[in-house]
Amino acid sequence: MKIVNRFLINYILMFIISTMIAIVAFLLLDFANDVISKTLVKNNYTAETLMRDDYKSIDIQSVLDNGGGVQVIGSNYDVVFSEGLNTFTKDKLTAAEFTDFLIMSKSIGIPYSYSIEYNPKERFWLIVTFPTSIRIDFAIVHNKDFSSVDTQNVVGFLIAVIIFYLLSLGICTIIYSKITSIGIVNPLRKLCNSAQSLRNGDYSARVDLNLKNEFGELEDTFNAMAQQIEEEISLRRQSEENRKKMVLDISHDLKNPLASIMGYAELCRTKQDLSNEERNSYTKIIYENSVRANNLITDLFELSKIESSEFKLNKIKLDVCEYIREEIGMVIPIFDRAGFTYDFNIPEAEIFTMIDTVQMDRVFQNLVANTVQYNPQGTRVRISLIEQTDKIVLFFKDNGIGIPTEIAKDIFFPFVRADSARNSQTGGTGLGLAIVEKIITAHGGNISLKTDENRGCEFCITIPKI
Repeated sequence: MKIVNRFLINYILMFIISTMIAIVAFLLLDFANDVISKTLVKNNYTAETLMRDDYKSIDIQSVLDNGGGVQVIGSNYDVVFSEGLNTFTKDKLTAAEFTDFLIMSKSIGIPYSYSIEYNPKERFWLIVTFPTSIRIDFAIVHNKDFSSVDTQNVVGFLIAVIIFYLLSLGICTIIYSKITSIGIVNPLRKLCNSAQSLRNGDYSARVDLNLKNEFGELEDTFNAMAQQIEEEISLRRQSEENRKKMVLDISHDLKNPLASIMGYAELCRTKQDLSNEERNSYTKIIYENSVRANNLITDLFELSKIESSEFKLNKIKLDVCEYIREEIGMVIPIFDRAGFTYDFNIPEAEIFTMIDTVQMDRVFQNLVANTVQYNPQGTRVRISLIEQTDKIVLFFKDNGIGIPTEIAKDIFFPFVRADSARNSQTGGTGLGLAIVEKIITAHGGNISLKTDENRGCEFCITIPKI
């Protein structure tokens, strides 16, 4: 059932319930009026019940005990007897004044209740007066022994009023249900339309309700969800593009060495008159390309292993300064063979951290290998370490050829190389820095690169300290 119809049904039910409540309230009010009337003093001691032909024999004590008064008005409109509460200001009235009193005694706004009875035999009026503390007047009086046109008119008018009331309430119920449902249905319709667009692949779909109620909160939640889905889809597409690119890169990088291996192996197999010098040259080429293909496969395996959810570091607590000094001691011969100069700035203090030495060795080896591979003789390398509040920062800097900016921004992606031309002479698989970045991230740190072409490179590695 649609919400609009549900609201209409609910309000019709409320209309029926409210009508029933009004009827019950009317009956209760009539019942309460009857009960209250029986408990009021003015109704228990009326002029009719107290009337005697000899007014001097009337028992007025109960009236006086309840704060009331009794007056007897003679045929000449003079007050011939008065006890207790007396609202007359003089002892003799004119016919007009007494008539005004009779009319006034039935008024609702006066602070007294009057009960008046005439004795036609002795020709006097008995008046019983009580002060009014509270007045409830609710009664419908109908003389069933007498019916007239007036009665029919009054009944017809009351029926018309009731019908008008019910029709007005019914119309208001329908209008109010429509107005109320609009405030709910319209936002829901917008949400449904946006959800439909999202389901159909439009991940830019958003909801704009401009509301500050629960629908506004739902709008924020929906838009945040849509934003997250859009980002996830974008990342998935990017991941798919990266996967396709990686497959192409792997195919490209394996094709050349495998083609060389196959070609020279075939040459060695089919050419019977090869000299020892040619054979050695060919086998050397086969070996070098085999090593290159093996390195690529090994690096691919390592990258895949690091990206696996099952990959775990075997971290141990150690003094990172001593560890870096040991690593430097192992790479100095490599710098010497490459004709590099170097200087190191490692603190003498003990600074402890948790690292996997096997994986961190790979980080150091890849950085050194990249520096030596791509820079000329005479390049100066500087390795320094500083301690900050909650982390350790390692700088690996050279003043070599640097990396172009357009390549540097993607340098930690697989198969991105400082030399854009992919060839066997430059060596390298293009996976080294991608592996480095994964290892540093697994340690809870990060790595960044500052570089400019012909001005060298500076890798900045941060890892948490303990």
